[in-house]
Amino acid sequence: MYAMIAYLTTDARRLARIRRWGSWLPAPGVTALCWLLAALLWVVAPGLRRRVKTNMREVLPDSARRGQTLVYFVSLWRLLYEVMIGVYHLKRDGADRFKLEGAEQLEAALALGRGVILFAPHLGNFFYAYWYLCSQYPCLTVGTAASPELRPLYQTFYDLGCDGLDYDTTPPREMLRTLRRHLANNGVVLLLGDFWRPAFPRARMFGHDVRSPQGAAVFALEDGVPIVPFHTVRAGCHQRLVFGPARHLSQEFARHERTAATNSLNQWLATTIARHPTQWLYWFNVAERWEDR
Repeated sequence: MYAMIAYLTTDARRLARIRRWGSWLPAPGVTALCWLLAALLWVVAPGLRRRVKTNMREVLPDSARRGQTLVYFVSLWRLLYEVMIGVYHLKRDGADRFKLEGAEQLEAALALGRGVILFAPHLGNFFYAYWYLCSQYPCLTVGTAASPELRPLYQTFYDLGCDGLDYDTTPPREMLRTLRRHLANNGVVLLLGDFWRPAFPRARMFGHDVRSPQGAAVFALEDGVPIVPFHTVRAGCHQRLVFGPARHLSQEFARHERTAATNSLNQWLATTIARHPTQWLYWFNVAERWEDR
């Protein structure tokens, strides 16, 4: 999967041509192209197809259905088109692309004056969601732009005013200080809770031992920062931004119970992903996360 992305993004001239040609496609043409490329990927990458199907069946045995792998490939191509080409139309017609649900939950949490952590999975077009949040709130996120295939995509959004911290290049103490200072100024921090690194602490997700970031639990338990569960899903040409009721983990767990708090948040992630399975990014490699495989 990363090799495919690298082919599209690491050659500056090729990327410029893709953006130039793709910008002429009308919306129906984009949809048709994504289905065509998804069908092509289905045929020429049987190993990837089987891996995605197996991962879906293992994680979602009760809801995985025939045809979901193909729809997942369509979602992947749609995401790539949007972050490589469609992003340049955001300033022109971005406001019409977003449908907000439960935004009052975020406003109520901000009214407490402690900042807010938006805790989210990699669903839908999380890049677009962050662009919208940055246009409305003082917002920070943590990502990983160190890999060469992803750097051009992150750079595009950085150029559009979407600031963030690179997990792989920012020293941990500096990252904590920066995020804590931002939250103390009543800022918003978007943390993608299904982000994975082998050095993360152990936790549970999808019934497996995994490695999960504990940043959300740390800020919630030590500083009393409210956590607003958040996700975005694609609905036609629109992005639904869904905010849930704030959680105050310092009232649910003791200060030292970071793992238990993280597991509770991971359960919400799993439930949310199960409701929108074909729009979750990581089906192609999720099994690599299992500590107990």
